[in-house]
Amino acid sequence: MRQKKNKKIRRSKGERIGYFLICLTLGLFAFTTVYPVWHVIMYSLSDSKRAMSGGFFFWPRGLDLKGYELIFKTSQIWVAYKNSILVTLLGTVFSVTLSAITAYPLSRKRLRGRGFISLAIFFTMLFSGGMIPLYLQVYRLGLINTFWSMILPTAMSAYNMFILRNYMQSIPESLEESARIDGANDVIILFRIYLPLCTPALAAVAMFYGVGYWNNYMNCLLYTNTNELQVLPLYLRGVLGGAAANALSASGDTSSLGEAAALTEETLKMTVVAVSVVPIIIAYPYLQRYYTKGITIGAVKG
Repeated sequence: MRQKKNKKIRRSKGERIGYFLICLTLGLFAFTTVYPVWHVIMYSLSDSKRAMSGGFFFWPRGLDLKGYELIFKTSQIWVAYKNSILVTLLGTVFSVTLSAITAYPLSRKRLRGRGFISLAIFFTMLFSGGMIPLYLQVYRLGLINTFWSMILPTAMSAYNMFILRNYMQSIPESLEESARIDGANDVIILFRIYLPLCTPALAAVAMFYGVGYWNNYMNCLLYTNTNELQVLPLYLRGVLGGAAANALSASGDTSSLGEAAALTEETLKMTVVAVSVVPIIIAYPYLQRYYTKGITIGAVKG
């Protein structure tokens, strides 16, 4: 009889103990990362009275969707959702484009003074003008109470720009030289050659920008004072800050107020948190495969 090719690897006692400890450590890290999100979702799906007993929530305690029904009955959460989605989509596209067109010339050795320009941009990572000068600048530009006030003040991250710049530096210059021989200019080279080759880095940077815009409530808090421009994190902040009853009664539906009285403040908080994190959880797996490669290559010192 032919011997099996795949023989079971025999490990020594020390190796088995080490393997077990590694698996145990990684398992604990995974549990501490995943469980908080799982706890919030399971708590929000549980009956309010039974959830008050506390403890671990590995599954719902008496499935109850009243919290979600109440949340989605309010008109303000739909306004906040719409604004957050628009800010995230438009802001991410604008920021990635701005970072790319800044990173491309800084990645070319022929650019005079690129070292000084890179140093000036890096300086902004260490020091900033502060909140008041930034607010005055936004005010003088006439952006107060406008949609773009939630995008333009944080339109480009120096860190993300340097990731793209370093990634572009890893692309052979012979590709650019060949394109120039064929008559291509810098715009064509950037959008038809470099950006397609930078897909992993672009995806990683887009994820950074997207999560940042989705979670950012400071721009909305500082530069707007109308509910029509409220974003989901600011709505969530109001609920978590103890203003749940006021936030949820904004719809003016008396039946909703009766349902709210049957729910605990903690259930409402958990429900709103679950509603806000689900889109990011859904979107992350599609970008995760690009994340490691984009960060690894983009982090190479240039």
